[in-house]
Amino acid sequence: MPPKVDTSDPEVARLLAQFESISFTGQKANETLRNAKTANNLSALIERCGLASKSLDAKQGSLVAAVAASAPNDLSLEKRAYVVERIVDGSLHSADRVTIACKFVAGHDNIDKTQFDEACGVGAVVTPEQARAVVDEHLEKDASIEGWTSLATLMGKAKADPRLRWASSLDVKNAVEQGLEAKFGPKSKAAAPAAKAKEAKAKEAKAKEAKPEAAPAEADPDAMFKGSFLSRLHKPGENPQSKPELKAAHLSATGGRVVTRFPPEPNGFLHIGHSKAIAVDFGYARYHGGVCYLRYDDTNPSAEEAQYFESILEMVRWLGFEPFKITYSSDYFQQLYELAVELIKRGKAYVDHSTAEEIFEGRGGKERGPRKGNKYRDRPIEESLKDFEDMKAGKYPPGKVTLRMKQDLEGSGNPQMWDLIAYRVLDAPHHRTGKQWCIYPTYDFTHCLVDSFENISHSLCTTEFILSRESYEWLCDALEVYKPRQYEFGRLNLEGTITSKRKILKLVSEGHVKDWDDPRLFTLLAQRRRGVPPGAILSFVNQLGVTNAISTIQSQKLDQVVRQYLETSTPRLMMLLKPIKVVLDNVADDFCLELERPLHPKIPSMGNTKMPFAKTLFIDSSDFRAVDSPDYFRLAPGKTVGLLNAPYPITCTSFEQGANGEPSIVHARYEDPSMQGDAARKTKTYIQWVAQHEASHSPVPVKEARIFHPLFTSENPAAETNYLDHIDPNSLEVCPNAMVEVGFWEVAKRAVEQARKEAEERTKKAKAEAEKVATEVKAGGSGGEGAPERKAEQLVGKEVVRFQGMRIAYFALDRESVLSCLEEKHEGAWGIKEGEQIILNRIVSLKEDSGKEAVAAKKESSKKKK
Repeated sequence: MPPKVDTSDPEVARLLAQFESISFTGQKANETLRNAKTANNLSALIERCGLASKSLDAKQGSLVAAVAASAPNDLSLEKRAYVVERIVDGSLHSADRVTIACKFVAGHDNIDKTQFDEACGVGAVVTPEQARAVVDEHLEKDASIEGWTSLATLMGKAKADPRLRWASSLDVKNAVEQGLEAKFGPKSKAAAPAAKAKEAKAKEAKAKEAKPEAAPAEADPDAMFKGSFLSRLHKPGENPQSKPELKAAHLSATGGRVVTRFPPEPNGFLHIGHSKAIAVDFGYARYHGGVCYLRYDDTNPSAEEAQYFESILEMVRWLGFEPFKITYSSDYFQQLYELAVELIKRGKAYVDHSTAEEIFEGRGGKERGPRKGNKYRDRPIEESLKDFEDMKAGKYPPGKVTLRMKQDLEGSGNPQMWDLIAYRVLDAPHHRTGKQWCIYPTYDFTHCLVDSFENISHSLCTTEFILSRESYEWLCDALEVYKPRQYEFGRLNLEGTITSKRKILKLVSEGHVKDWDDPRLFTLLAQRRRGVPPGAILSFVNQLGVTNAISTIQSQKLDQVVRQYLETSTPRLMMLLKPIKVVLDNVADDFCLELERPLHPKIPSMGNTKMPFAKTLFIDSSDFRAVDSPDYFRLAPGKTVGLLNAPYPITCTSFEQGANGEPSIVHARYEDPSMQGDAARKTKTYIQWVAQHEASHSPVPVKEARIFHPLFTSENPAAETNYLDHIDPNSLEVCPNAMVEVGFWEVAKRAVEQARKEAEERTKKAKAEAEKVATEVKAGGSGGEGAPERKAEQLVGKEVVRFQGMRIAYFALDRESVLSCLEEKHEGAWGIKEGEQIILNRIVSLKEDSGKEAVAAKKESSKKKK
């Protein structure tokens, strides 16, 4: 039980009185006092907003308390106060709206009221009649809703419907119940049939369990484009233009197709958050029969490296997408320069000799005060043209001078309209243009114009660019070029990890992880190496859906989706992490049976595998105890257990101990009735095993099986003062000398051959489609390499060898494994040769709660090390 609140403490009494002034009392108020940080936040908000005199009701008081307890640790008092003020004025009247509001203000340095209201649904009203109309529509169109038994299904669909995003939960509940009653009659009459249906369903499930079945169909990969705001975007050509001829030229170039782009900066490796952007950018184009560019935003040469360009393309293709073209912002440097000159000529840009500090102060400074232009803002156009030419000629050092856009510095409340920098001087050669340029355009100048050059129909980006939409459209209109339409969606963040390039680099350079592809990280390289299938990541993104809200998801949710995906896509093999030898003393030395079993009990198409059963076996040490107990059901002296797929059980007769006092060899009797002369013994418990049989090359030795635990002990390491202090030193658990049954070779062979076949077919198909589409869609600019060089080998890594270690976890082959039989031109038998090694990575545990034993073992291991 939590400690009681000491109301005799003067400070506690003061805080309770404060809380009472906003009608926040009772158990919740007492619970808040137990969290010093939240209590202090709430006290500060009451004082800052003068809430004691505002006569708040209990509901408003609870909402204010929710703001005080809001998760973002770096949420300032001022930002929290803004949300509270909107509660007080009645704009935010539900916990849902308050949660979204806190996330919104956390992600914006300057809060635009219109954008805030739109994101939080301020003023949005959904009447009970509207809620009922939406529910009736679902009832009419959805054949899967068969009566009151579908209550939960219908409720879920109604809540997920964007038209009811801001509806009252009670109104939705009432609408669902009224709709079901109108269509299927009162709930009471449905009770008896429902009970019978439940009974029939249970029987069906039982029958299903006994009968092998094929793998279920995958979830709809296009769900995110059907039910989210992405289903309501404009059609090509409907985005407004400053001139009608711009629309005509755009449609002529695209043939009316959807054209999108994925525009990463090549200054680091992609992480799990990028998977959502890739799925949205490429997926939206594919869903509408359009094309998607992979465009490298290479305008900062000092931070860009060749390895990043290569890795980005590889990860995009690994996730299952094929770029229509690969382009670079640098393809358009000459066009961008010419448009910068044109912008100056139109009086909408100027060369500024102010220092960075002076520019910052002119934009309002640290206090966000009044903004004001400087003496260069209204200088003659000819002077700026001459200075800009001098910038290009290298007459100014870096940091001395910039080209700024002449926007709405003093009048607009949007920082993206405060005379953004368009060009700066950089003393860095470019990886593609060499030393041709010493001035480089900024993202704010480049992005919208290259979108225009490439005739992008839908510029899809994350919500941190909401404010940029105004400057994006301003620049296109200022230059009277085709203007794409920008749409924003919420980023994907995972709890318990970091994605900052700078912070990951520190982890790598200081040896906390092995490299950028260390499976404990959430870079896409790391997830691929760990063995996570790309289809599982896309399924994860698809299930989350696409909204304007930032998604911060527990990593266990990703694990759950990966687990579900692997359940029907991977074969099952017997595996021992810590083997102990078992000798069957009552069989001949050359005793051997060849057994056959299915690789997946419910999916016959995976085929069968053969394995030897011999005199010497291995079982996992966790399946044997030297001292028996009533609650232990596996092997122990005098106890009988079954061996999975073996004809008969075994009984332990004795065991030997090693030098460390631990059991080293178990002696057992094979309970074959033909040998014993009595009836076969029955057993309720079955354990895994692997035979030692040299002729069959059994067992398959595993040098290391690596078990990965969360790298950080904090749920939000990025928000910690020093994230390195929260690294778990035992996040990597290594099990040396594990074993797998000999069926591993058949599984590996099939996996690699199938992956190569699919990669070749997909690459060939992608090339053909790109050539066909290229005749219909023309890039607006002169850049690009045409269709990218697609290599089938990009899609095939050692991690394609995946299997379920029965009753343990899912595993994949690590890239450090050395196996000549995996080489493309290998001929002959599959197996391990001298000097070769197998290293396995645990992809994910079998069940969410199965980590309990691992955690306990980890703690015990940590104690021993100490």
